[in-house]
Formats: sequence, structure tokens, C-alpha cells
Amino acid sequence: MLTNHWPLSSLRLRTPRLELRLPDHEELAELGELAAQGVHDPSVMPFTVPWTDLPPAERARSVMQFTWRTLGDLTPEKWQLPFAVFHEGRVVGLQEISAEHLSVTREVDTGSWLGRDHQGKGLGTEMRAAVLHLGFTGLGADFATSGAFSDNHASQAVSRKLGYEPDGITRLAVRGEPVTCHRLRLTRTRWQQTPHPATTIEGLEPCLPLLGAPGPTASCGA
Repeated sequence: MLTNHWPLSSLRLRTPRLELRLPDHEELAELGELAAQGVHDPSVMPFTVPWTDLPPAERARSVMQFTWRTLGDLTPEKWQLPFAVFHEGRVVGLQEISAEHLSVTREVDTGSWLGRDHQGKGLGTEMRAAVLHLGFTGLGADFATSGAFSDNHASQAVSRKLGYEPDGITRLAVRGEPVTCHRLRLTRTRWQQTPHPATTIEGLEPCLPLLGAPGPTASCGA
């Protein structure tokens, strides 16, 4: 019955090591607890909204509220999918993909975080590759965008590995200080030319109307 009204609950992305899916309530609580344990060095802030500055319990709750709010506000014209990332059956992080007027712009954006114990293992590259496959192959996007602050070397390294190219800078205020965000852009052509982990997609077709998507451009198991 749930999938009749909310087919996104059955959407699955699988890579050699990972599974990405929207979390149920218990999995979302695990994701919040993971965030409470720490996402990055507290002396730096990799996010435009400094949600990780919250005390651990509030940080965990903010992850849950963000996910519920994001899914509750989803429309075909504007949406975010906050996928929980599972490695060996454990929640290790969150990977988002979002779009506005996808059928017109043919552009998606991504953002992510990993629990600190799971960083430095190549999982960040693999989970972003999964949603890029969803964007380009499953949803018919022509472009993907991302961004990273000047001191976020790990995120920039993932982008370089997956073929992104510089797309200008944006100046922002974070923690009351000016920061430079490096915008990055990946084209469908570059994606097709760049090696990346294989990804399979399950349960996509009934989700397409909810995401305002033009539809797959090739086999989703490619």
C-alpha cells in the first residue's frame, strides 16, 4: 500500500559496496545518532548552514527533522532526495540529490556527509557516483553541479575524480566569516568519459512523475 502512494520508498541505488535508499524511521534515528557522533573537525565548517555546530542531541534531531521536512515538501518542480547510505548493513552517511524544474533545466545538484569513522575509504566517491548515475542515466539530466569551500579538500578530490570542472566561485557568510565556495559542474559527456563505480537502480519508473523527470536515457543497470 505504501508504494502505491509513495513509490520513492522502494527506490534503491546499489554500487559494489553501498546501498542508497530513503531511510525508514529507525534508520533515520541511526543516521541522526551517526551525525551526533561527529561529521568533521569542529574547527572547520564545510556546510553553508552550520548545522553541525548544534549540541549532539539537537544535531541528531535536526537530521531527522530535515529529512521529514525535505520529503514532505517534495514536488515535481522542486525536490531533494536525502538517501541514507549503507555499507555492510550499517548506516554510514547521507547523500542528497536535488533538482528544480528538472524537465526544463536538465540539471541536478548533490551534497553529502559521512560519519567520521567512515571517511578516507573511498565511500564518498562511490556514493556520489551512485546519485550521478541516477541523475544522468535514470532521470535524463545533462548537468550535475556541486560545490566545496576552499579548505574542503576531500570534497574537491571526489569532484575531480568524477570529472567535474570549475564553474566559478560564490562568496558566502558562514559562522559570521566570509568564505569562498568553489562551484563545480559535470556534463553528461564528461561523466560518460570518466571511470566510476557501476551502479544499478531499482524501483525508478513509478517515481518519475514525482520527480518531474523526462525519463531514463539508457538501461538503469548500466
